[in-house]
Amino acid sequence: MTGDAVAPTFPFTPEAVEAARVMFARPVEFVMGAADVAQLPAPDLPEVAFAGRSNVGKSSLINALVGRSGLARASSAPGRTQQVNIFLLDERLRLVDLPGYGFAKAPKAEARKFQNLGRAYLSGRPNLKRVYLLIDARHGLKPQDVEAMDALDKAAVSYQLVLTKADKLRPAEAEAAAAQALAGVAKRGAAFPRVLLTSSEKGTGLAELRAEIAAACGLE
Repeated sequence: MTGDAVAPTFPFTPEAVEAARVMFARPVEFVMGAADVAQLPAPDLPEVAFAGRSNVGKSSLINALVGRSGLARASSAPGRTQQVNIFLLDERLRLVDLPGYGFAKAPKAEARKFQNLGRAYLSGRPNLKRVYLLIDARHGLKPQDVEAMDALDKAAVSYQLVLTKADKLRPAEAEAAAAQALAGVAKRGAAFPRVLLTSSEKGTGLAELRAEIAAACGLE
């Protein structure tokens, strides 16, 4: 069942990877949980957002990226994130944890409200540099993921697929999952043409993801 997944090779120099590691090791703080787009901070810093199905591991991935286990609240209950949660890294980059889409342990009207909030954020932030669309490596792209990609393509918002929980697959299985995901975005205009394999638990792919974020935001 398990085995450390081998992430694909990405075109970052060791110096770029180290610079990104240093940046993500700098002070990070929770800024706010916005229940309405009117509450969001001014778009004066670059932002990257983490989106995906409920319980795909957004909060865990953010925690792993910055090395802070309790920064973003992770839960095994789908739909726990019900606001746009914003974290400030090194006073120069915001990391945004969006409400999950799909099944949530919440009343339908309430779930629809916080999922609509996520969509409103994605369509209205001029400083949003990239969305990292998280996909469970064990399950691949689901219809709701395809709907999310359709919406991002329509809004012309740059996004990149990140496969989570890759440590739950054998290396060959993880690589096949990444290839399949890449094929799924091959003809999508807003999709960035690389797929990342990650594991918050094992640390797989985190160095590459940090470097991708730094490059997307011009912070290399």
